Amino acid sequence: MDKLVDPAATSPNPVDRHVGLRIRMRRKEMGFSQERLADAVGVTFQQIQKYERAANRVSASKLWELAQALKIGIGYFYDGLAEIEADASLPQASMQDFLLTPEGLELAACFPRIPTPRLRRRLVELVRALTEAESVEA
Repeated sequence: MDKLVDPAATSPNPVDRHVGLRIRMRRKEMGFSQERLADAVGVTFQQIQKYERAANRVSASKLWELAQALKIGIGYFYDGLAEIEADASLPQASMQDFLLTPEGLELAACFPRIPTPRLRRRLVELVRALTEAESVEA
């Protein structure tokens, strides 16, 4: 007899997803490959992939080692988590999925470097217009 699987029971914990995303973001900021980070903390690059996707949870001791290798404080991995959890209207999983793409990560890294708030606002309006045009065509 087949058992029904609850999708919520198999999806990663939102905190694990956030920590994994922060590992990936910092690794990319530092210009580290998954292999280089894995060597620095004594795991395989596949394990780093699993941490970043939240397929595996990061132990406290390994998180400490990751923070040391990435030259950041341990709190970095949790930055922004309270705001995400406080605003239930935010589509957390889709935001994290977006940031896990190469394009999403690059946009997230470049966007804050746009010099003026007005220019950032115009970029957001452009993206919104593009998505609305795409949905009309579909």
